[in-house]
Amino acid sequence: MAYEDSMYEDYTEEAAEVYDAVHQGRGKDYRTEAADIAKLVRGYRADAASLLDVACGTGAHLRFFAEEFAEAEGVELSGDMVDIARRKTPSLKVHQGDMRDFALGREFDAVTCMFSSIGHMADTAELDSAVATFARHLTPGGVVVVEPWWFPETFTPGHIAADVVRADGRTISRVSHSVREDDHTRIEVHYVVASAERGIRHFSEVHEITLFERSEYERAFVRADLRVEFLEGGPSGRGLFIGLRD
Repeated sequence: MAYEDSMYEDYTEEAAEVYDAVHQGRGKDYRTEAADIAKLVRGYRADAASLLDVACGTGAHLRFFAEEFAEAEGVELSGDMVDIARRKTPSLKVHQGDMRDFALGREFDAVTCMFSSIGHMADTAELDSAVATFARHLTPGGVVVVEPWWFPETFTPGHIAADVVRADGRTISRVSHSVREDDHTRIEVHYVVASAERGIRHFSEVHEITLFERSEYERAFVRADLRVEFLEGGPSGRGLFIGLRD
């Protein structure tokens, strides 16, 4: 399958650099989220001992998953984020790979894909490929946990977010605006970063995140031969899909 026109692209080097500071400054608690997901996994697979975190970013969840499971590894597309994750978690394996077709040659008791990263799949074909790839890396009786993006009916067009964070000698301002374009969200994000060493920098990004229907997610799990459940709530209020391999 060709993916040249996919919306699934690397974060810029600049965004990778400030990613953790921004989201932690906005109140994201990676430790608590990792503990909650580990508890959820063990509710389905009590003896789960290994976990693969797909689209692990800078390793913010992964470092805490490693406290919950005997083995924890990560997969990430962005080379810049892989570099940061490897520096932050030097004892863990962080693979550079594409969630649609990576192949690690082993299976895990749990596979996670957090923070709505799955929404970067451009269409249902890519969604199916990603979930099938997760399933191929799952042990019998294993659990897949996917945090989706908003559904079409739950997305709020025109949403604006603004935050100022002070961390590591820098002041970081992030402003974003989200609109709906056909079947996806277009998010324009602007950053202003100030530090004594580098002065003031401005950079921006545009992310396109697909508004998949709940039924489209569920079909992807079924096509991957996984039993699927949907749980309301989740870390960001967007719910969680649970896939179970018999």
